Amino acid sequence: MTKVAGAITLLAFGAMFATSSFAETTWQKNHPRRTEVNHRLANQNARIHQEVKSGQITGAQAAGLHKEDHQVRQEERSMASQDGGHITKQERKTLNQQENGISQQIGK
Repeated sequence: MTKVAGAITLLAFGAMFATSSFAETTWQKNHPRRTEVNHRLANQNARIHQEVKSGQITGAQAAGLHKEDHQVRQEERSMASQDGGHITKQERKTLNQQENGISQQIGK
C-alpha cells in the first residue's frame, strides 16, 4: 500500500512539474510583435544608460524614463497574457506610440 501511495505521489508531482514547465514554454514563446516591442524597450534602455554616461541626462531623469519603460513592458506582458502569449497589431501600435513618447524624452 505504501508503494502505491508513493507511486501516486510521484506521478502527481511529475504531472505538476510537466504542467508548470509547459506553461513557461508557452509564455516564453517568441512572437514577432512581442519581439519587436521588447527589442525597442531594450534599445531604449541602452540609450538611457548612454545618455546618463555622457552626462546628457541626470540619474533622476533616467529613473523616470526607466519607470515609464517598465510600465510599457508591464502593459505588454499583460496584453500578451490575455491572448496566449501574443499581442495584436493594434496593441503593438499602442505600445509603439507609448515608446515613441519615451524615446523623444531621451537625450533632450
